[in-house]
Amino acid sequence: MATTQPPQQPTTMTNGDNNTHIPSPAPTPTPSASHSTTDDDAPLFCPSYISPMVQKQLPENYTIRPLRRSDYSSGYLDVLRVLTSVGDFTIDQWNERYDWMAKRCEEYFLLVICDGAGRVVGTGSLIVERKFIHSLGMVGHVEDIAVEMGQQGKKLGLRMIQALDFVAQKVGCYKSILDCSEANEGFYVKCGFKRAGLEMAHYYNRPE
Repeated sequence: MATTQPPQQPTTMTNGDNNTHIPSPAPTPTPSASHSTTDDDAPLFCPSYISPMVQKQLPENYTIRPLRRSDYSSGYLDVLRVLTSVGDFTIDQWNERYDWMAKRCEEYFLLVICDGAGRVVGTGSLIVERKFIHSLGMVGHVEDIAVEMGQQGKKLGLRMIQALDFVAQKVGCYKSILDCSEANEGFYVKCGFKRAGLEMAHYYNRPE
């Protein structure tokens, strides 16, 4: 699977406890003023976080961009259904959740890849966790990587991971982590990830 030259690394500082180099948080681009509007085509976060290199490596006429409110009707939920159960909810419920995320545009980075017709065919998310450890470090959680069945084989999953890596480094995360099945481990190893521990989960009954 093809790889690209990694984005320029952020400046680093040293953790005195273990001599580990931790990236200093990079200056955060000022979110677009459109984040405070109800414009359905306003991006979820500042488009300057999109990797130009990834955009160039997509198939012809494909684009990668932040999620929009209007993506409720652009195929976004159908792509997520390739990955897992989504459930049924109204557009008002969608808008409420979208607006909640938009107010936290330096924490929630949901990306979509669109085909030439503007339909969402791939998606992935980076959730930024802010910590006290590692000198107020930040960790990127890679979530919900999905590609429409008919679009698989075009390296869209690889491009999405590369795009999320770019966001994580630009924000100033010192690492990104994800959970995956053993069947998908080889793909993520090719994307630069390595096995580091064991995933565990505790599921709760949701109220009716």
